[in-house]
Amino acid sequence: MSAEKAPAPSIRARVRAEMTEEIKRVALKHLAQDGSALSLRAVARDMGMVSSAIYRYFPSRDELLTALIIDGYTSLGDAMEDADGNAERRDAHLARWFAVGHTIRKWALAHPAEYALIYGSPIPGYHAPMDTVPPAARTLAALGRCVADAEAAGKLRDSDATPPPTENAEYAAELRSAAVVLGFAEDSRAIEPFLSAATHVYGAVNFEVFGRLNNAIDQRSEWFDRQLRQLATMIGLTPRP
Repeated sequence: MSAEKAPAPSIRARVRAEMTEEIKRVALKHLAQDGSALSLRAVARDMGMVSSAIYRYFPSRDELLTALIIDGYTSLGDAMEDADGNAERRDAHLARWFAVGHTIRKWALAHPAEYALIYGSPIPGYHAPMDTVPPAARTLAALGRCVADAEAAGKLRDSDATPPPTENAEYAAELRSAAVVLGFAEDSRAIEPFLSAATHVYGAVNFEVFGRLNNAIDQRSEWFDRQLRQLATMIGLTPRP
């Protein structure tokens, strides 16, 4: 007996979904043009809506920002997981690191407004709710999956950058918690070097997206590739020379 098909969404539901996406599209345009000065009234005006109508979709500016942030993390996470999933060999950990790392850069350059929203300066007066934490952690986990897999397979060499175990019990507990959330073994020795490398990856992308490399580096793909290689060496993904 075949499973029953789910009923198609009503016209009203489809119209609401389309309007919601249009509001978010226009809001992103405003963020790109005006930075953090996002106004629901300005978005409504740009769409030809009365200002009261937009509040039926997003009751506050912060709820609209939260939706955009979750969308941004979700889009980036999808791209990163696709890049990792398309690897020809799961045991090619270094190749997966490069594939996912370059995907972050490419996505950021293709979506500068979204990237600035999730990795740029904090928006004054906005406090991200817990709803944004899982999508954010997903992107970090996608970058670290090849490192966790390499460590689990015994393919991660000891790195000179791996610090000795901390004597700070609270910090050690934080590292164990981060390891579990990001898909590493709870007692992973790679989690700390990975977190350090991840901050460098996003820092390198920030430098390019926000113009810090202007008049300094033109061969930016090559520059970024070399950053990824140095960081892979720091983590222990590359063989010793």
